[in-house]
Amino acid sequence: MTDDARIRVDKWLWQARFFKSRSLAAACVTGGHLRINSDHVSKASRAVGPGDVLSFPQGRLVRVVKIVACGTRRGPAPEAQALYEDLSPPETQEKKPVPPIARIEGNARPTKRDRRKLDLDRSRTLE
Repeated sequence: MTDDARIRVDKWLWQARFFKSRSLAAACVTGGHLRINSDHVSKASRAVGPGDVLSFPQGRLVRVVKIVACGTRRGPAPEAQALYEDLSPPETQEKKPVPPIARIEGNARPTKRDRRKLDLDRSRTLE
């Protein structure tokens, strides 16, 4: 396709493998969750092309991608990753260690001692 080629935004999101189906991509767009070049979009038929910047939620993250090319088909993952440049900020959330709530021997209920440790850890994090 040429550089001035344009494609529907829901179709491009599906081809780039951000959504499992085109209807899920269209639901994201019509729900008002997508921005194209910092403008809210509510129509899945909006045309996008190379150079456009999309921002949308995906799971717990907000994805920011710049379109590099319009696809011709929904191919394998390496082909889909060549369609965009990821501009998303790196995750800043640190993973906190999860305190053990069950005995190591199995999936038993926590003992009184385990519950006291949990309460103590929770009270320390609130301070």
